[in-house]
Parts: sequence; C-alpha cells; structure tokens
Amino acid sequence: MDSSVHPRIRQCAVLEADAVCDHLHVPSDGLSTEQAEKSRAQFGSNAVSSGTADTVGFRLRRAFINPFTVILFLLAVISLVTDVVLASNFSRNATTVIIICCMLLLSGTVRFVQELRAKRISDHLSDLTHTEVTVCRDGQWIGLPASALVVGDLVRLSAGDRVPADLRLIQADDLFVSQSIITGESAVLEKTAQALSHLPRDYASYQNTVFQGCSVIGGSGQGIVLAVGSDTVSGGTMQAPLWRKNGFDRGANSIAWVLIRFMAVLVPIVFVAVGLTKGDWFAAFLFALSVAVGLTPEMLPMVINACLAKGSAAMEGKQTVVKNINAMQGFGSMDVLCVDKTGTLTGDTVLLEYYLDVLGNESERVLELAYLSSRYATGVENHLDRAILRYGTFPGWDARLDGFQVQHPKLDELPFDYNRRCSSVLVGDEACNLLIVKGSVDEVCRRCSQVVHRGALHPFGADGLSSVHAVVDEMLEDGMKVLAVAYRPVTLQALTPDDEHDLILLGYLVFFDAPKASAASAIDKLNALHVHSKVLTGDQKSVAVSICRRLGIDTTSVLTGEALDQLTDNELPVCVERCTVFAELSPKQKMRIVQVLQDNGHTVGFLGDGMNDLPAITAADVGISVDTAAESVRECADVLLLKKDLNVLEAGILEGRKAFANMTKYIKITASSNFGNIFSIVIASVFLPFFPMTSVQLLLLNLLYDMLCLVLPWDKVDGEACARPLEWSGRTLGRFMRFSPHQLIFRYPDLRFLFFWLCPRFAAEISRPSPKAPAIRLLL
Repeated sequence: MDSSVHPRIRQCAVLEADAVCDHLHVPSDGLSTEQAEKSRAQFGSNAVSSGTADTVGFRLRRAFINPFTVILFLLAVISLVTDVVLASNFSRNATTVIIICCMLLLSGTVRFVQELRAKRISDHLSDLTHTEVTVCRDGQWIGLPASALVVGDLVRLSAGDRVPADLRLIQADDLFVSQSIITGESAVLEKTAQALSHLPRDYASYQNTVFQGCSVIGGSGQGIVLAVGSDTVSGGTMQAPLWRKNGFDRGANSIAWVLIRFMAVLVPIVFVAVGLTKGDWFAAFLFALSVAVGLTPEMLPMVINACLAKGSAAMEGKQTVVKNINAMQGFGSMDVLCVDKTGTLTGDTVLLEYYLDVLGNESERVLELAYLSSRYATGVENHLDRAILRYGTFPGWDARLDGFQVQHPKLDELPFDYNRRCSSVLVGDEACNLLIVKGSVDEVCRRCSQVVHRGALHPFGADGLSSVHAVVDEMLEDGMKVLAVAYRPVTLQALTPDDEHDLILLGYLVFFDAPKASAASAIDKLNALHVHSKVLTGDQKSVAVSICRRLGIDTTSVLTGEALDQLTDNELPVCVERCTVFAELSPKQKMRIVQVLQDNGHTVGFLGDGMNDLPAITAADVGISVDTAAESVRECADVLLLKKDLNVLEAGILEGRKAFANMTKYIKITASSNFGNIFSIVIASVFLPFFPMTSVQLLLLNLLYDMLCLVLPWDKVDGEACARPLEWSGRTLGRFMRFSPHQLIFRYPDLRFLFFWLCPRFAAEISRPSPKAPAIRLLL
C-alpha cells in the first residue's frame, strides 16, 4: 500500500511542522506567484480529480472505445491490410476501410457531443455550489480553485470542505476527517499536526496527513500541499471506478461475444469450404473476410448511441442531467431502486417538536444543553442541528440562549460519526466543566449510569433502557425522530471517546420529518413499472418503519445494520432479497447491500445526496444524486436530478426502456438479417463457379439496409414493451440469429432463377447484335 503514498508524504510525516516548511522552502506567508509557477513546472499541476469519470478525456475514450467499435476497428484493419497493403496496384480498394471508419467516427461523435452537453450542465451546477480553496499566496489568504494548487501551498481547511490535495498538517484544531472515499471505512479520524514517531503502515496511521478527496467532518486546520494530481493517493489509486463495469458494459460485452462466436465458427468454415471448391486460398481468405464484414451490423454503435443520446436529451427537459448516457440503458433494465429516507421520502425541513425530560415532560434544561451541543458543533451541518438552532431566533429564547452560550465557553468536542452515533462537546461552567453528549437513544443510554429528574439523581438500573423505550417508543411509532441528551460534570480540558461514560441522562429531543406528499404516488408508480423500492437509511428502525408505513411501503421484514453484520454469507442474499427497509446503516453497509442485490442478478439504482451515500452510489449500476448534493457525490453520480422527487425517476425509467427497446429492435433485426444473408451467400458460393459478392458489395448492402434503421431511435414503443424491466444481453440474440437461416428456403428459388434463367438470357442478349445491347451492357 505504501507505493500509493508519495515518498515526499512519508518523509514529511516524521518531521516537525517547521522542518517541513524548511524542507520544501515554504515561507511563513505562503508561496509567491513566481514560486508557485516554478513549483507547478517542477511537480506538476493538480489536474486529477478524485476518481471520477467527469473529465473530457475519459468521456472521449468512453465514446469511441467499446466492444462494438473494437470489432469494427479490427475488421477495418484487416480490410486495410488485404484490400490496400497486400493488393496489387490495379485492385486496391479502400472503400470498406473508409466506410467503417466513417461509421466509427459518426457514432462516437454523437455520444461524445451529448455527454459533453451534460458535462457543461454538471460543471455549471458545480460552479454554483463550489467552495473555493483558501490558499495563502503572496502573504494573503485568497480563494483559488483546487486545480490551481501546487506543491508547497499553504491551505486552510474547515468543516464541510473536501481535501483538495494531499496535505501535511501544520495546524489542527479539533480536526476530524472521513477517509471513506479512500478506505471504504466509515470511521471518522481525528488529525493532528504532531510529527509521527515512525513511518505509518496504513492510511489511518497518517495522523498528520489528509488525503485528496476526503471530507472534513469537523474542526479546522492548515496544511502544506505535498502531492498534487496523479501523485496523490486518490490520483494513483482511485482510477479503478472509472472502468467499473455496469449493466450496460456487461450487456454490451455479452452481445459482442455472440457476434464474435458466430464469426469464429462461420469464417473458418467458409475459408475451408471455398478454398477446397475454388482452389484459390487467398481469394477464399478475402471472401471469408467479406463474410465477417457482412455479419457485423456496421451501424450498431451509431444506432445505440443515437438511442441513448435521444433518451438523454429527452431527460434534460424533465429536470434530469444524464452525465453518462449508458445510464439510460440502466434506467431501462433497473428493477431495484434503493433510496435514502431523508429528503427523498421525507422533506428536507425537520422541526424540533418537543424537548422532554426522562418522563416525557417539557424541560427547558434539555433544550439549553442541546443548543450548546449544536452551536459548538464544527462538523458538517445537519438538519437536526439546524432545527435546534432555530430556537435561537425565537422571541424569548434568543437572548436567553445567547447568554447561556456566553456562560459556557467551548473547550473541546468530538463530532458525530456513524460508529459512535453521538456527538460530544466539552464546555466550561462555574463549578466545573460539563461534558454534553447528544445522539441515538440506545447509544447514549448505554453510556449512562444515572438519570436526573427535577434535580434529583437516580440510578439508571438494569431495566433503565426498558423504561426509556416505554417513553420514546410511542413517539417513534408516530414517525418522529428522538435523540437523547446526557451530561456529566468533569474536570477534563480535552475529550477522547473513552470519556463518554458514566453519563447522566437528562431527557430527549423529539423531531418530526413529515413524508412528502408526492412520495406515496411515486412509489406506486415505480411498483407499477415493476421496480421494487428499498429504503436504506441510517435513521432508527422505528422512525424508518413509521415513515414507510405512511407511504405504503412493506415493513413486514426490517433489517438493521447490527443484524446485517451478524448474518452469514449464505443468509445475507436471502435476507437482503426479502427485506424492503434497512435502518441504522453505516455507509459501508449501504454499499454492501447494493452489491448483494447485484450478485442476486438485479440491476440496482441508488438515489442519495450525502457523503454517507457515496460508496453505494459508486457501486450501483445507476448512481443517482441531486444538484444540491456534496460535490464528490455529484461527481461520482451517473445522473443528476434538478428536483429531488421520485416522480422524476419514473420519467427516466420510461425513457430508458424506450431507448432499450429500440436498440434491441435494431440488434435483433439486423444481426439475424445479416446472418441469413451471409448464410445464403456462403451456400451459393460453394456451388457457384464465382464469388457471389465482395466485401465492399456486402458492406454497401448492409449500409443501405442500416440507413433505414436510423429512424429507430424515434420509433414509437408499445406500452407493453415498457411495462417491465428489460434485459440487455446477448442471451436471446444467439437463438434469434440461429433461426434466420430459414431465409434460405425463400432465397434458394431466387438463386436458381438468377443462375439458370435470368443470367443466361442476359448473356444471350449481350452476345446477339442488337441496338439494345449497349444499354444492356451498361445496365450490367
């Protein structure tokens, strides 16, 4: 693994911050413009994004390189060698090569132009929401795009930022970072500026280094850029997702292999049969090449890209940006859609309804401590904290909460993470410091040894958790979200996770997140299209179940993240298939569920907008996000919704199925027709004293037929064809093509008529002196 970490990073990890600045010759007031240009010339630019397929170069490769174009390109190369290089001066003919190359150029251009349009829209959305990197240049802190960074730049980080390059920290203030995009682990790590005593063995051990693409969860810091572009860990190791095979790639490979297998069987047979009957083995080879050319649907890439591009263009008018037009086919074959709950099934606005003591009575003390916890949180802002902080603007509460904050200054904090499921803040008080913990009811209660009610302390007891649920379960069943608030007087000046024990349970915060009015109808529409919806959320089980019941989603079988980890490899596929609602999940567990569904044979889409959804979006066949999502999530998604509404997906599914149906029409009709034609010509060539057709004639015949098929992307599709998910593979294409030789039954009389009657009569007319003879010769 060390090979992916630049040697400069390993060297600086064991140096003190001042020594790092001296080693890189970085002034205390940052690089000057001239020094930055020299550094860019020496170490390169920060040009590689964090493992996304959102570059023009990658889109260009994807447009022109696929299984279909590879087959045509190889045929063009073989034709170039046989018809041009090895042919005599009088028989050279580059028509076949020119036509095939034109088809490749046109098909790739159609796809590239459409995806480039989508990229411009996506880039515009990124510009609207992009936060510039704060860099110290020429003695001033200024905002620059991440691409302008060079080795040696001083960069300032704060909560919510995405790390723009690999940095060695020289200052850190409660800095917490998620490295899930690099390691796949959901743990949040605290970073410091202290030198390491030895070289690290893994990414997590680089406590004074932050890597490009990682998310700053809480705190702030400053760092020196040590690696940019392809020298970064993400630039060197995160390129694999660019080439991950989705459903379209697997289907395209399947169809390509069907064509290749037919060529592999038919071409040698033709070569041997014609060589034995004609005695000219080189001519037999050229005719076998003609068979390969004739068997291939030359305009297959053009028609496929036209179908996908038309569907993608149609989606632009429906508030959807398709960044990867292959996703249109994914829409058509998708049979499982996984969605996050918050903001998708429910609204983005959450209200704090109640602040209660342990017995369910209103308690202002609970709100005061919760307000401090949310006010001092430096992690990424969330909807629950916003709901709590909203009380600071209410008349009667504003001055009171502001004064309470002044009396309790912040000393330290531990931001929320998905393993602990709680956040902690250490504040000052008159008598002693106060540790305030806010988070999941079960997780907070496990850390409590006492409860407080009306100023009196009571032991939590062995049945304390049961007593807690007797109060909160009714609210959870009503679809409300409940957080627990606890505290402990301490003499600490700094916090670690080990300090979250022997807490005093103070009370609960009750939030309400109402289901969207359109969510229920959207779920019904997806079910009618035979797309099964599965809810994957990090929320509590009871809350998720309540919301899903209101929307008519089956909650008979619900699986939590804890129960998921306890399943065996044999039990997991069955349980994931049966369950519809998954609650209390970590980001890694969401990705695992998506992968299990794919292993079960499903085409899976995932709709999410948070960093915790990023692994699942990357793993899904169709990654879907929204324009307001985190920047790295938008970059990794195949599709961007300009409106976070499941009804938009219905339109995408229908357009995808229409594109899919029209592609399938062309493939089946053209491949079977070509095979029938070739089979007939091969049979005729064995018995005729001459070759019936050359490769150029076969190619022109196919093109004339294919030109008519260019209208297929605009062909109407029956409702029955769009009623169910469609499979994109060559599984049925082989059987369809094997049925096509029945054309010989009709072609055999035609061949006999041409050879035994029409041709002799024309030959006789030509040999007989007549004024019509020149016209007949011209006709022939």
